[in-house]
Amino acid sequence: MQTIARLGLAAKPAPSKDDVTVVIPSLNEAEAIVPVIKELRQLGYRKILVVDGYSADGTPELAAKCGAQVISQLGAGKTGAIATAIDRVETPYMLVMDGDYTYDPSCIERLVAHASEYDEVIGARRSGAHNIPSLNRFGNAALSWLFRVLFGVTIRDICSGMYLLRTRAAKKLQLTTGGFDVEAEISSQIASHGRIAEVPINYRARLGRRKLSAIRSGVTIATSIVRLANAYNPVLLYSGLLTLSAIPAISLLGWVVYERLVYNIWHSGYALFGVMLLLVAAQAFSVATMSLLIKRSEHRIYQTLEDVADRTLAES
Repeated sequence: MQTIARLGLAAKPAPSKDDVTVVIPSLNEAEAIVPVIKELRQLGYRKILVVDGYSADGTPELAAKCGAQVISQLGAGKTGAIATAIDRVETPYMLVMDGDYTYDPSCIERLVAHASEYDEVIGARRSGAHNIPSLNRFGNAALSWLFRVLFGVTIRDICSGMYLLRTRAAKKLQLTTGGFDVEAEISSQIASHGRIAEVPINYRARLGRRKLSAIRSGVTIATSIVRLANAYNPVLLYSGLLTLSAIPAISLLGWVVYERLVYNIWHSGYALFGVMLLLVAAQAFSVATMSLLIKRSEHRIYQTLEDVADRTLAES
């Protein structure tokens, strides 16, 4: 689960462009949707699905005139758009990209080149990162670091709006978030059971009005990452809690004992606090141990089911 460029793996033959449905969640993107679709069609991508969130500026009509299939989303927010697309996509792979012109369609082939090796390939914004506002750039770095710590995967752009999904894996997702944290939710579930990686892509200046509120969305995504870690990878979460509790507890209790033995001074309040921290550490250790055993069993079951599914597809 590392960056593909670092692994240096020899990728299997890439799927054809007809094996990929390009999914574009949209909401009032009239200024950008036409150039985005035209670029995609010029590059040979014929299966383009625009999932519209009930735009009021004519976005769906413009997309339809350019030859894209347009449907209205079910549910709220970007999560609703992605879930609607997953239900409709029939090709082996789906490429999700924002419809605001920021993501370069010419980079899609970088993701597709590794489609057969991974369940998700994320486009990490490298070239053109200066087009991301400074506050957003800082927030994305912090959120990506948090994701790496809690899920143990080398992903440096968890908020990227361009990523390739294996459709079979996507249809197993259980999406519960409501907004721009959907990318973190998708990655967390796939990182728990499948293979995930990233490749560098270009990022361009946006066309139209920016919708994302950096601070509000950042707090929402950070909260979601912690919640998702508790749901899908509790081992690292509770191991971190164990470390954060055990080290100060042992240090504090050691100091209390030292003060008692050397100076005959008893700090009952500090001693009680140290014991409480030690109890928290003990509980975190128990939960982490049980989570590890459950996760190993879950992984073996999931792998067995995947093998059975692959054999069934090969025989049919």
